[in-house]
Amino acid sequence: MKGMYVVKDGKRLRCGYTTGSCSAAAAKACVMMLESGKAVDSVSIGTPLGITLDLKIMDPHIDDGYASCCVVKDGGDDPDVTDGIKIYARVSKRDDSDIVIDGGEGIGRITRKGPFGNIGDAAINPVPRAMIKNEIRKVSKCGFNVLIYAPGGAEIGKKTFNENIGIEGGISIIGTSGIVEPMSDKALLKTIYIEADAIYDEGYREIILFPGNYGEKMVDEIGLSGKKVKISNFIGDSISYCYNKGFRKITLVGHIGKLSKLSIGAFNTHSRVCDVRMEAFIYYLALAKAPYEILEMVKSCVTTEEALDVVFGNGFGFIVHDMRKGCVDRIRRYIKDDAFDIDIYMYSMKYGVLE
Repeated sequence: MKGMYVVKDGKRLRCGYTTGSCSAAAAKACVMMLESGKAVDSVSIGTPLGITLDLKIMDPHIDDGYASCCVVKDGGDDPDVTDGIKIYARVSKRDDSDIVIDGGEGIGRITRKGPFGNIGDAAINPVPRAMIKNEIRKVSKCGFNVLIYAPGGAEIGKKTFNENIGIEGGISIIGTSGIVEPMSDKALLKTIYIEADAIYDEGYREIILFPGNYGEKMVDEIGLSGKKVKISNFIGDSISYCYNKGFRKITLVGHIGKLSKLSIGAFNTHSRVCDVRMEAFIYYLALAKAPYEILEMVKSCVTTEEALDVVFGNGFGFIVHDMRKGCVDRIRRYIKDDAFDIDIYMYSMKYGVLE
């Protein structure tokens, strides 16, 4: 998509368009071909964001009673696994005025109750469904059967979060705005919330959160059992959401580099937002009345692993326990519940789980 950019970390990044926009454009093109009997090479569609997209139509085909075509997904500069996938629509007329939408090859199916459809439905979210219907209604008042499919979608779906939220067999047709904003924090948070919702809707009231891939490995090594969600750097947002959703216990597993920040009140732990790792160590060392020379040694450290060497080597390893307690206290203060059940596991690449 040309002409729309966002700035992230000082970089100008190109926006793209969603699988929902692709589906709406392909379906509209099919109806136009059925109405005119002629192939089309592009269509314009509106998006919930109010932006008009002019999208190229590929592989147009008109046969007896149906038309088909595809739109190639463009994720812009976002690291999107569905970038470049072909989203097809196959449309045929009905005898009534209804528009019936279903998914075919490469489109996942919903296997758990959730906010986006019933068990067994194609994983075509409500906003894309509305976009498809709206765009069709711009060119015809007739009824149509609309089949959305994506060759290769089954394999690509395995690289998404779909399995975690109860969608199997392919990709989802998604997008609440119609536009892909590169590396959007909102998109990442929405994924976290959807996973938490799915776990809650299954009846679970305890949840395990971890910032990164190694954290997930540590969850297994520690021997924790239960449903878990990767939350990246969004510790505060994720915990607040799970708490307000109704979970009764949250277990947070993270590297000392992330959780040291949390221990002094940093709830977004991305390095571009804050880097207070050494300040956290110095804070707890100062409370423990450590000599000034040790504070200076920690100040000169580059990594938390080095800082741990200093505190353990000088008899102050017990501050790790204080940091863990600090995390619990900060979280309870953050959600304004002094009695909430929150468990913290810190680990180090060198020392393993820190007690």
